[in-house]
Amino acid sequence: MKKVYLSSAVALLLATSLFTTSCIGSFTLTRKVLAWNQNVGDKFVNELVFLALVILPVYEIATVADAVILNTIEFWGGDPIIASSTRNVKGQNGDDYLVKCDATGYTITNETAGTTMRLDYDKNGQTWSVNTGSEVYPLMSFVDDNHVNMYLPDGSMKLVELSEAGTLAFQQVASGMYTAQR
Repeated sequence: MKKVYLSSAVALLLATSLFTTSCIGSFTLTRKVLAWNQNVGDKFVNELVFLALVILPVYEIATVADAVILNTIEFWGGDPIIASSTRNVKGQNGDDYLVKCDATGYTITNETAGTTMRLDYDKNGQTWSVNTGSEVYPLMSFVDDNHVNMYLPDGSMKLVELSEAGTLAFQQVASGMYTAQR
């Protein structure tokens, strides 16, 4: 009798391992609970809420849901199911921004000025674009793992190496072009 249960348990474990092989996943649900917990209050309030969520098993349930269901779906489908999030950001200029992330990009709202723009990613063309609502401007396209084509204000493209040196070189070219246009 014990052999049957042990054999069944081993078979179930092996079958389950086939579905979760190399599937660490992004643990999106667990990260969302953690991100919410970190923004409840000061560090003492956050710690108390954390302990309450551990005792109530919110973290445990979120982790199991991620590990067993959401990460497996993400592994086979390629995209996280819970891909949307929203953050409030304070800009260096003092403006307040609302940044909403979804499966295809970001919507950025300058709450101080009342303006909105969208950054979209096209998977097929591997291109990031800016959508102002009235016009769409390409920003960059991935060439390979180490290079991108950056679109310049005059419509031309510049191949940029994804390194500190490549970024600095592009920054010099772009700042010269923007200055010349003014």
